[in-house]
Amino acid sequence: MTRAAPVLLLGINYAPEPVGTGPYTAGLAEALAAAGHEVTVVAGHPYYPQWKRTDGYGPFWQRSSENGVEVIRCPHYVPRRPSGLRRIVHLASFAGAAFGPMVSSALRQRPQVVIVVAPALLSVPVAWFAARLIGAKLWIHVQDFEVDAAVATGLVGGGGPLLRLAQWFERTLLSSADRVSTISPQMCARLALKGVAPDAIVEARNWANLAYAKPSGTGCDYRAQWGLSDRQVVLYSGNIANKQGIEIIIEAARLVRHRRDIVFVICGEGPNRANLARLAETLDNVQLHDLQPTERVGDLLALASVHLLPQIPGAADLVLPSKLANMLGSGRPVVATAALGTGIAVEVEGAGLVTPPGDAPALAEAVVYLIDNPEVARRLGDEGRQRSLERWSKSALLDRMVEGIAQAARTLR
Repeated sequence: MTRAAPVLLLGINYAPEPVGTGPYTAGLAEALAAAGHEVTVVAGHPYYPQWKRTDGYGPFWQRSSENGVEVIRCPHYVPRRPSGLRRIVHLASFAGAAFGPMVSSALRQRPQVVIVVAPALLSVPVAWFAARLIGAKLWIHVQDFEVDAAVATGLVGGGGPLLRLAQWFERTLLSSADRVSTISPQMCARLALKGVAPDAIVEARNWANLAYAKPSGTGCDYRAQWGLSDRQVVLYSGNIANKQGIEIIIEAARLVRHRRDIVFVICGEGPNRANLARLAETLDNVQLHDLQPTERVGDLLALASVHLLPQIPGAADLVLPSKLANMLGSGRPVVATAALGTGIAVEVEGAGLVTPPGDAPALAEAVVYLIDNPEVARRLGDEGRQRSLERWSKSALLDRMVEGIAQAARTLR
């Protein structure tokens, strides 16, 4: 791919969504544009993680120029309560709305590479058609294994014809691509198990914006604002949905409510927030707050004595949560719930503690241990900070992804 070569990118989530895959899709598009490529993105209207369309967007197609990227936003259905069937309709509605802009952009722009971000797999046929229509290469970037996650969270039952159909659909789509990238070594191995040719698999992990993660911070503004005084803060910030299994935080808080020096702070949005608030309503050592603005992320991360990264059983190798990079970058230890040997466990071990998924007493014990052993916590936090610098540098990872896309276009002609 020569300089200023066109790239067409399809992904339902995009900036200004503050968490999830949106910031990473926007970062990739902007890095490609900064490298001199003509970039068009077809995205949905912002809605995540609140599952509510952001004010100022919709309900029609919109075109804008954002940080050197042409962005076409498509209207789509956003369910208030995203159950399994509603999620499928939600993703299908985006794929349908994106078809016209993808085809017209492909014919006008003549990209050498068409990139599609999964989720959502239902968008892949649209990207495939646009790529094949003009002889471009197809690159699928997998942020999350949707079929496996649907099984793990109970949205789709294990076994049966529906699951077999979904698995066949996934294998077929992944095999249709010239390149398939994903965000961890364990997820790369899973791609191979799903039938993707080894020489087509690329590791392209998410990055940390280490400008936000400052180990020297104190979070004192939040302490004053939320009345935390000098209590030790156990923090979770991010999406509140089935895959995280955040209810275990409430169970752990209940087990250590006698410790008046410890408070659990949960900041986030998502379909399970109301249920979480109901579970915590009798606990005075739990605070729930909205997802905090991007410009205050550094202060929020610095507030924590311990970060929490819960995952339900079976989900630890289906995604590598993007929030982990900034947790480690903050210089605070992490407690993750994950089976030993999984991707999350490998990333956290030595920079925090790993406890079995669903084991609230083990989670509570790990939190108390770190708070009662500040030297251990400091050592683990320092290791996490070093890992974030080595493994999640935004500029290095984006440069590698941009060069990988360029190389694919050159070698796959």
